[in-house]
Amino acid sequence: MHEIGVVRQVLRTVEAFAKENGIDRIDTIVLEIGDLSLVIPKYVEDIYKVIIKDTPFEFTKLKIEVEEGQGICRGCKRAFPIVKNEGYCPRCGKRNAEVISGRDFIVKEVIVP
Repeated sequence: MHEIGVVRQVLRTVEAFAKENGIDRIDTIVLEIGDLSLVIPKYVEDIYKVIIKDTPFEFTKLKIEVEEGQGICRGCKRAFPIVKNEGYCPRCGKRNAEVISGRDFIVKEVIVP
């Protein structure tokens, strides 16, 4: 489960951001996780609760926004949601999309009280 390392890196990133900006308390960390990123939002959420115990982040909330993976069919040039269509273009039925979104994993926002 690589989500443990991912969550630890998120906390290091947020901690550095807070330090650089003189922020001493964080209410919520907002993550954007693409559904093609190979990071499973439920696992991130579950492990976050465990990792923040007895840390300065213990009372922070985590909000996860899932970005739908989009692709463009190389054949007919139609954009479509890749996961929803199991990789097949809904127009021509081919499975040859170029991924244009949904691979990202980012700290989108840090909300302070």
